[in-house]
Amino acid sequence: MASTPASNPRPAPVQVGLLGYGWWGKTIARQLAASPWLQLAAVAEVDAGARAAMATDPVLAGVAVHAGAEALLAQPGLEAVVLCTPHQQHAAQIVAAAEAGLHVFCEKPLCLTLADAERAVAACQARGRVLGIGHERRFEPEVVALWQLIAAGTLGTVLQIEANFSQDKFFALPRDNWRLSNAHAPVGPLTATGIHLVDLAIAVLGPCETVWARLATLGSGFENGDTLAVMMAFPNGANALVSAILATPFEGRFAVYGSQGWVEIRDRTHPEQPTGWDITIALRGQPVQRHFAEPAPSVRHNLEAFAQAIRGVQPYPVTAAEMLANVAALEAIMQSVQQRAPVAVAAARG
Repeated sequence: MASTPASNPRPAPVQVGLLGYGWWGKTIARQLAASPWLQLAAVAEVDAGARAAMATDPVLAGVAVHAGAEALLAQPGLEAVVLCTPHQQHAAQIVAAAEAGLHVFCEKPLCLTLADAERAVAACQARGRVLGIGHERRFEPEVVALWQLIAAGTLGTVLQIEANFSQDKFFALPRDNWRLSNAHAPVGPLTATGIHLVDLAIAVLGPCETVWARLATLGSGFENGDTLAVMMAFPNGANALVSAILATPFEGRFAVYGSQGWVEIRDRTHPEQPTGWDITIALRGQPVQRHFAEPAPSVRHNLEAFAQAIRGVQPYPVTAAEMLANVAALEAIMQSVQQRAPVAVAAARG
């Protein structure tokens, strides 16, 4: 990631409020604490029991704790808010934060419908607020290197993407957790993990035009499913084949196949606690190359890119158009699961 030149002092850290202090909220708080670009100044958590436990959390020393979003958004001195809340709440919270003059970093998915995403993006744009999104896979060093190979034409024409992001972490959740709910997290493997791969595919190939998806509950009792397969079709004829499973040990794989070669990136462990990546590069007429890449804090790199955009160091690298294309694809995938048929992806405005 780009950094401020040594001759210029780093700007003051962005004062951040964190809305939601569950599993991922705690992960985000640790990343904020480790970054010189951001400072956690407030947390809001609606669960009273969780708030009581927060009193002894060393990460929250000196951090104001609120019982709800309204009080957090009104705290003097805040510049930005990070949303780690149920997906269906995102649109209203983004709009409220923007109207309060705050920049917004939202965990994925941005919204569950394209209409909500357009409303959220418009609210931030109208007030000149930076909108960041929790697609940290884009910030992994080997994904960045892959983008550079594609841009240089080394892989030739991109033909197809194959990707898998599976895990079994949700077995540890209580059955009433919102992440296992059809109402709050429909098509669970998509909103939990698969949406990262949808985003990476769109980053390579642009907005997709048609999706065909199938969801099943085969290895758990999760009401929102545990096994998902998606085919994304793109206007130029390329496809992305995406798999996401919530009932098997961790697997993370992203592969791009081109007319002149292919690259596969395999995660050794869940991105929450990365331990590095195994990369294979096969180019026409050359020996296959394999190497190991050391772990990197991609979640923090994403948050710091958000902070750098707020401070005017560089634009945030995920565009609003890409965010909207991602939600448009997500909505079409959910419709395809319900209809058991291919669904055309709506074109986003803006």
